[in-house]
Amino acid sequence: MVRQARILAQATSDLVNAIKADAEGESDLENSRKLLSAAKILADATAKMVEAAKGAAAHPDSEEQQQRLREAAEGLRMATNAAAQNAIKKKLVQRLEHAAKQAAASATQTIAAAQHAASTPKASAGPQPLLVQSCKREPFPQSGEVALMTFLPTGGKMVAAAKASVPTIQDQASAMQLSQCAKNLGTALAELRTAAQKAQEACGPLEMDSALSVVQNLEKDLQEVKAAAREGKLKPLPGETMEKCAQDLGNSTKAVSSAIAQLLGEVAQGNENYAGIAAREVAGGLRSLAQAARGVAALTSDPAVQAIVLDTASDVLDKASSLIEEAKKAAGHPGDPESQQRLAQVAKAVTQALNRCVSCLPGQRDVDNALRAVGDASKRLLSDKLPPSTGTFQEAQSRLNEAAAGLNQAATELVQASRGTPQDLARASGRFGQDFSTFLEAGVEMAGQAPSQEDRAQVVSNLKGISMSSSKLLLAAKALSTDPAAPNLKSQLAAAARAVTDSINQLITMCTQQAPGQKECDNALRELETVRELLENPVQPINDMSYFGCLDSVMENSKVLGEAMTGISQNAKNGNLPEFGEAIATASKALCGFTEAAAQAAYLVGVSDPNSQAGQQGLVEPTQFARANQAIQMACQSLGEPGCTQAQVLSAATIVAKHTSALCNSCRLASARTANPTAKRQFVQSAKEVANSTANLVKTIKALDGAFTEENRAQCRAATAPLLEAVDNLSAFASNPEFSSIPAQISPEGRAAMEPIVISAKTMLESAGGLIQTARALAVNPRDPPRWSVLAGHSRTVSDSIKKLITSMRDKAPGQLECETAIAALNSCLRDLDQASLAAVSQQLAPREGISKEALHTQMLTAVQEISHLIEPLASAARAEASQLGHKVSQMAQYFEPLTLAAVGAASKTLSHPQQMALLDQTKTLAESALQLLYTAKEAGGNPKQAAHTQEALEEAVQMMTEAVEDLTTTLNEAASAAGVVGGMVDSITQAINQLDEGPMGEPEGSFVDYQTTMVRTAKAIAVTVQEMVTKSNTNPEELGPLANQLTSDYGRLASQAKPAAVAAENEEIGAHIKHRVQELGHGCSALVTKAGALQCSPSDAYTKKELIECARRVSEKVSHVLAALQAGNRGTQACITAASAVSGIIADLDTTIMFATAGTLNREGAETFADHREGILKTAKVLVEDTKVLVQNAAGSQEKLAQAAQSSVATITRLADVVKLGAASLGAEDPETQVVLINAVKDVAKALGDLISATKAAAGKVGDDPAVWQLKNSAKVMVTNVTSLLKTVKAVEDEATKGTRALEATTEHIRQELAVFCSPEPPAKTSTPEDFIRMTKGITMATAKAVAAGNSCRQEDVIATANLSRRAIADMLRACKEAAYHPEVAPEVRLRALHYGRECANGYLELLDHVLLTLQKPSPELKQQLTGHSKRVAGSVTELIQAAEAMKGKPLSWYDLCFLDPTVIAENELLGAAAAIEAAAKKLEQLKPRAKPKVSPASNLEGQCREVSAVCFHFLPHSPPSAHCMDSLASS
Repeated sequence: MVRQARILAQATSDLVNAIKADAEGESDLENSRKLLSAAKILADATAKMVEAAKGAAAHPDSEEQQQRLREAAEGLRMATNAAAQNAIKKKLVQRLEHAAKQAAASATQTIAAAQHAASTPKASAGPQPLLVQSCKREPFPQSGEVALMTFLPTGGKMVAAAKASVPTIQDQASAMQLSQCAKNLGTALAELRTAAQKAQEACGPLEMDSALSVVQNLEKDLQEVKAAAREGKLKPLPGETMEKCAQDLGNSTKAVSSAIAQLLGEVAQGNENYAGIAAREVAGGLRSLAQAARGVAALTSDPAVQAIVLDTASDVLDKASSLIEEAKKAAGHPGDPESQQRLAQVAKAVTQALNRCVSCLPGQRDVDNALRAVGDASKRLLSDKLPPSTGTFQEAQSRLNEAAAGLNQAATELVQASRGTPQDLARASGRFGQDFSTFLEAGVEMAGQAPSQEDRAQVVSNLKGISMSSSKLLLAAKALSTDPAAPNLKSQLAAAARAVTDSINQLITMCTQQAPGQKECDNALRELETVRELLENPVQPINDMSYFGCLDSVMENSKVLGEAMTGISQNAKNGNLPEFGEAIATASKALCGFTEAAAQAAYLVGVSDPNSQAGQQGLVEPTQFARANQAIQMACQSLGEPGCTQAQVLSAATIVAKHTSALCNSCRLASARTANPTAKRQFVQSAKEVANSTANLVKTIKALDGAFTEENRAQCRAATAPLLEAVDNLSAFASNPEFSSIPAQISPEGRAAMEPIVISAKTMLESAGGLIQTARALAVNPRDPPRWSVLAGHSRTVSDSIKKLITSMRDKAPGQLECETAIAALNSCLRDLDQASLAAVSQQLAPREGISKEALHTQMLTAVQEISHLIEPLASAARAEASQLGHKVSQMAQYFEPLTLAAVGAASKTLSHPQQMALLDQTKTLAESALQLLYTAKEAGGNPKQAAHTQEALEEAVQMMTEAVEDLTTTLNEAASAAGVVGGMVDSITQAINQLDEGPMGEPEGSFVDYQTTMVRTAKAIAVTVQEMVTKSNTNPEELGPLANQLTSDYGRLASQAKPAAVAAENEEIGAHIKHRVQELGHGCSALVTKAGALQCSPSDAYTKKELIECARRVSEKVSHVLAALQAGNRGTQACITAASAVSGIIADLDTTIMFATAGTLNREGAETFADHREGILKTAKVLVEDTKVLVQNAAGSQEKLAQAAQSSVATITRLADVVKLGAASLGAEDPETQVVLINAVKDVAKALGDLISATKAAAGKVGDDPAVWQLKNSAKVMVTNVTSLLKTVKAVEDEATKGTRALEATTEHIRQELAVFCSPEPPAKTSTPEDFIRMTKGITMATAKAVAAGNSCRQEDVIATANLSRRAIADMLRACKEAAYHPEVAPEVRLRALHYGRECANGYLELLDHVLLTLQKPSPELKQQLTGHSKRVAGSVTELIQAAEAMKGKPLSWYDLCFLDPTVIAENELLGAAAAIEAAAKKLEQLKPRAKPKVSPASNLEGQCREVSAVCFHFLPHSPPSAHCMDSLASS
């Protein structure tokens, strides 16, 4: 550490001298002063760092000193960056430029390789369309910042698509070229990502200036475009069309609006970095807008339109430039209300300019004119008095019917025109406006014919509803024309058209007087005309129904329609006209539902074709935000009206609460799903603003509800303004095209599959319309035989069409054909594998030429990885997503042919016959499990209502296939690592790195502490593996392969934990730092694995060995960076982890001390006594109790306080352990048992503290009712109990009369704590064998004998020895029992049996010790005699334990084993061993001289041991003849 600090100090000294030299040579005094100031700051920071390094070196175990060093190093880094800012920025930008060029070149090469592979005659379909699509995307936008944001994820998708395509390319040269290009692109993208992150950190504050410069340059460019337009020289660029440019203009407008909303939010919060990102996105959107505006102007022949488009675009750029300038000013003063107000005004001006720009598009102006026409015409409905009608009721009714038919036809034409050219939309919207005015005049005239005021009000209300529906229809048509590819707009347009039809039908039903049934027929015909549009081009989803839901809907509606058709015929024949009208209405409703289900089913069939591409759900639904915005605006407008009643106020409040709640929920979901940190922040902030403004509005509404005064009304009106502003900003932000869904692209094959369903539905709809028209005539004149025959024909056609439709839907069920094709392909692969296996058995498998074994293994590994990625998606599709089943089945099946070919080729090149057969058998197992999965998926079919047994079979098939994939992957990885092939490992590491940036992350399942603990453990494992690789590189390079494989697995686990850990971190900066450090570690691991493979291939290459050692050093350094980032995330919990590790070291040291004390070698120093240490022990123990209280209290406090408490606790327990060891040594080696008692007492305290620290770490930040908090409380109680026990032991150590009793009490408490751990449901950290378990049970027998002897003798020395032996024996037994019981090969019933008798044995032994304790306190012959029963219970439990251990082995017990397990035989054997030991001891005693002050004479000692053995024999074998024989022998001896 000091050496590194010295190196760093020398480097900074050189930098300071260079800065001073530059300052002396600077002619500008101001610049010279700045340089000298930077040099002084750098020198001061260096001095602080050196002092901190010295302190950390002097106290290496001090967490405080280490924290000071980290802070000093960070200060020095910041000072260095400030001093060398310009040079660093220049270097980083140069590095970024180089990385971008390399990435661009690699992408170009990948595109060329993909195109070449796609053009080869042997190229299969596979995922290559996805690769080609990735290549066709524009990878190099013009804006530098936007380029990186777009290119990195697009490049990542290109790499993934290329790797997925490699196994499907049969031309080996093309496949190898594409694979190599993909690897190069992945490496270039990693370098580009790193360079971009570092450049962004250094150049982040300059983004505002950069964005402003971009906008100003755009203004200059647009001025040149305007000049070219005036001169008539403006020409469209190649590939530009009016539709494309208009769509780009609409999308860019949404993107700019969204970025402006984000910019306002970040500036208001004072987040300068994120505000700079938002400004950058504004500039990127404006660039696209300017380009689209130029294209629209170039494609427009009218000079006036050209001028308007360019002028409005120029106005947008001008106001956007002002916006960025204001944002830059306001970012420096986040709390200034004037700056915020000016910024809001400028943003509003930009939004208005954007609206004007979009309105200039051809077709849009006409829609706006139609909207104004609808609004102007609807103003007549606001008048209290309507003009009187001049004609008759029949004339008014006739005009209303004609106008209704015209308006309905105009709505249908508008829906069709919205997908056509701008000229079509202009004509259709103009006609719709005219027809609406005509219809409204007829409606107002009909209202004048109303006989009462209530009827007139009802007519006016219906007219207002038609006006609103018409406005929504025009807005939907306008939105669809701007962005035809936008998802769900078509369904919303159809819904708006149906709403217009329904509103017209309601008005006609109320206002017209016709024969019963006639109005229902007219309404039905209008409804059928409206829904007919759904079948014209069903390339978008109509609703959310699944395929089988559509089938159920068709079946249900067909039954309803059949009954309604019967009712129509019978009621028309019998003249029951009211029932006839009801039957017509029922039939119309069934036909509409039928048509919707058929259109949705046709869409799902088209999408399910493997050549089609399904749509992707967007982050949010912009139309939902727009609808909520409109509803909230209307509700707020109602609240602001002076005459609003209490009912209107409550209704408006309900609407506001409903829609704001929905908006906040949508923001919460979007924030959880997005991987973009800026979008995540903006969604959260927008939801807070909406929620706060809603809460303020609700308060004013409550006050207004209490008293309708002018003051309360004014407050309520004022409270609506912030809410409307917040909702507007949120709607603008949500309108970003980035958040929208991606529509499906249906292939020609998919369209062909749709045709039978669409044709049947159309035929049914046409015949149904003819049936209703015929029935309408028959209801008036039922005696018309020709019409009855026509009706019967229509009815027959409808029935036949429904039958064909249902048959087509069942035949065209998504995924069934693909499943059959895939099953046939897998059967063919299995036949090939069988033939290869037979050839291998007969040694006739010819080696495959033209490709190496390593390349074949790589192909197999790639194919298996792609298959593994598709298992769960295929199962999900089979469960409930029928439209995805065909895609997933086809994707999976295409990998089995190349896998089979590669497996046979690899087996042909394998010399070992067992390895050949293993490779072929595992591949065959994978193919068979996939075949079973396909059969089950075909049966399930994506129908969620499928039988439960099918779903269970599906789960079993998934499990089997997953296991087969894991087995084959393990075999291939082992073979690759043994041969030094590391390509698959590098790909796995790269994939883990990319996954950190890909896809949204939901709510993490655990807390940050949980992920932090796991990541720390995994990172340390990586460090250990790296050190082993360095060692093996010098000794056994051939063993590097398995280590590299282990390193790859460990990094994969670390990366999988890093993503949720980043989400669960305290703030986004810490989370981003963790991800960044883990990615850097991944790059280092990738380089290390590559070097390991190279060294494995060339073990004698000294240069490669040197490079490997250097890579290992870098990886170790990056591991420390990861640990530091995790520690920065939660310093307190990290301190707890460090403290727990330190306590573990203290416990290990105490175990070593116990070992020395037991051996009698723990001697005192000099003439010290225990009294010299007693006070020190007591004081230190009291300090530890206080530290424990602080530690528990700070579990819910700040991380800083928690870290201090953990460090203080460790320091105190260290002092306590040291002083107790000194006190134990002062007792002298002649009393080892008392020494062990004392050290065991402090060991219990240390162990309890370790558990308490772990519980505190787990409970950090948790609420009171969390289980971790309860565990913390329990651990604190145990800690207090053990400290109290230590204090009692210390006080009784020198008391000869009670120290044995105290030792026995402490042992009893320790055994109870060990038993509590044993009974907990948590599995042990490791497992052991039954033999280890049986070995541990032998100590129980010896401890039992000691306990019985101590109870009989009642001597303190015997009791102390019994306490120490019992503690060790029971603890070892419980540990070994649980470890053996949880062995994976142990059956559940055997495990339960072993755990039960382990608990029984411990409880029985506790009762024995309690009885010994009672005998010590009140010795009597009766109590001593009762020791027999307790010892028998222990012996019986030991017998059952040994039987359970033998059952774990899985073999029956022999007669000899059963005899050996008998308690009588056990005790007899123990007795014989004890007698032999006594005889040997007696012989030694004859040769020894007595001690100076013997406590007990040898004779009495021998006599006491004899009594002890006799007592044990009596307890275990009261009626055993062999025992009596032994006793006689012992007595005679």
